Amino acid sequence: MKIHFLGAAGTVTGSKYLIETGNKNILVDCGLFQGLKELRLLNWTSISFPVSKIDKVLLTHGHLDHVGYLPRLVSEGFTGEIWGTDPTLEIARIILEDSAQIQEEDAERANAEGYSKHNPAKPLYDTKDVKKTLPRFRAQPADKWIEIDTEIYCRFKYNSHIIGATFIELKINNKLIVFSGDIGRSNDLLMYPPQKPEAADVLFIESTYGDRLHPENSEENLIKIINKAADKNGTIIIPGFAVERIQMLMYLLWKLRKKGDIPNLPIYMDSPMGTSVLNIFEQFPEWHKLPMDECREMLKEIKQIRSIQETYALAASGVPKIIIAASGMASGGRVLTYFLQYLGQPSATVLLVGFQAEGTRGRALLDGAKEVKLFGKFFPVKAEIKNLEGLSAHTDQKGLIDWMSGIKQQPEYIFITHGETTAANTLSTKIKEVYGWDSKVPVLNETIEIH
Repeated sequence: MKIHFLGAAGTVTGSKYLIETGNKNILVDCGLFQGLKELRLLNWTSISFPVSKIDKVLLTHGHLDHVGYLPRLVSEGFTGEIWGTDPTLEIARIILEDSAQIQEEDAERANAEGYSKHNPAKPLYDTKDVKKTLPRFRAQPADKWIEIDTEIYCRFKYNSHIIGATFIELKINNKLIVFSGDIGRSNDLLMYPPQKPEAADVLFIESTYGDRLHPENSEENLIKIINKAADKNGTIIIPGFAVERIQMLMYLLWKLRKKGDIPNLPIYMDSPMGTSVLNIFEQFPEWHKLPMDECREMLKEIKQIRSIQETYALAASGVPKIIIAASGMASGGRVLTYFLQYLGQPSATVLLVGFQAEGTRGRALLDGAKEVKLFGKFFPVKAEIKNLEGLSAHTDQKGLIDWMSGIKQQPEYIFITHGETTAANTLSTKIKEVYGWDSKVPVLNETIEIH
């Protein structure tokens, strides 16, 4: 059996792990690279394995860095099925349709304004490619072993993080392979605690926050940031991930405003995808713990922006307000329209609340950039930039170590993935310290043979 690390090896994005068994070739996750330009360019390069020979794709969850390459895979010759839980496939559909539309719009704008080096600029994939991809989706139940082929079975296990997210167990002959996907938090506001694997011969574990702990006082810090920002009579912009974090932020801010912990500022949510995800919460209540009666009350009080015309009007409004808008790393989406208007205003506040990958605008702001590039032009940063740790949908180092605690016998192989180099290496050291187990941080396109 061979394992090909086609993504999220030495970096956080582009999750793709190919298992070559001799009988079947199974791809676990199929994500886009994001962030640094050298990573994004990899999306335009065919993966280092014949796509037509891949038999099946298994998805841990629906985020873009885990599903965003699927239309490209299909256009390059993949003809198999794509498996995931019901909510995961619904999330993936929404994200892929949104991604294709954004790419088409970005290419059209780049061509109209002439700021692309490519003539003409083209999307990585378009809405037609997505339409060819969706018929390959096959929803699978959680907690049940499903036969893929003779002596090959898989099982999806609840993993918190976002609605529908799972870790995946693969039985191949006499080996049990566990893919952590992205592990959620035991005290998440919307998700139940993640399940834990009980055994693994080969373990893939993410390391997004492998080198740090989440603070315990996130809610208190959020209150302080909002109140300080409100004192300046400026607008507060919160870039949010459209799946789960936007919904969590809406719920948290609504509760804080209701209790009087923050001022009675108008709150807006500007993400068509975020609105669609709220519908998925209503469709699959067993996957989360958001009380639907409170959700309906919240939606009466938080204005959802529907059209781009409403976005432009809200951006132009001088009234102090809170705006939650995608995307969470400010790599695209409607939050950029608000950046055009407010980044240059000292009275405005940009509040970063999730992981900011290298090469993204969010990371640049976090690192103190004095200007950022928007639509081919540079704009000065005069707004106050605040970072609130502790609201991530990823668990921290302590949670990662605890997630492994159900595994009683040392795995033969532990691969640390989905993390920047420092985070991955730090987690490797911690695993050795706590469990005495050796682990490896693979590199991109490395192939390892398992005996």
